[in-house]
Amino acid sequence: MDAILGLNKRGIIINKRVASILGVFALILLLALGAYVRLPLPFTPVPITLQTFFVLLGGAFLGRRNAPLAVFGYLFLGGLGLPIFQGYGSGFLHIIGPTGGYLIGFIAAAFVVGSMIDLKRTRLSLAWVLFSMVLGQIVIYAFGITWLSTILRLSLHKAVLLGFVPFVPGALFKLLAASLLFTKLSSK
Repeated sequence: MDAILGLNKRGIIINKRVASILGVFALILLLALGAYVRLPLPFTPVPITLQTFFVLLGGAFLGRRNAPLAVFGYLFLGGLGLPIFQGYGSGFLHIIGPTGGYLIGFIAAAFVVGSMIDLKRTRLSLAWVLFSMVLGQIVIYAFGITWLSTILRLSLHKAVLLGFVPFVPGALFKLLAASLLFTKLSSK
């Protein structure tokens, strides 16, 4: 029976296909939960959430194929009407709203982080993991700021002030936490 379930004697999943599917569903769930952990800021339409933490961590764990697939799945389910976006939002109109660039950037960031980690998966260092996640975070901000500027018709300077500057301290904390957690868990 354990062989059918893909479990070894310790109950650890050894079937890669099963592990991949479970990983994709886990990241979708974590992104939804990360959206519910939300701190709105009165001066910007972009709230603080835990989603970027999970995008970066998911990219590292799931790799360049499965992480973007999971993020796409999250956006698709939210677009269909499940209230899994920040503020219990849903629908495709939410994706094209002011925070839509960040949401689309999640897909690209998951791919970037997954690709960087996949390059050195057998000989990872904390520095490489942190570098990979910094690149992913830059991708999220590039998509988010560009979209914010476009949709709200803001200057690039104003979009940076509203969509980047207030989030730097939290982003640094999430980057370090995700890097340390991934490095610790992947070394076992």
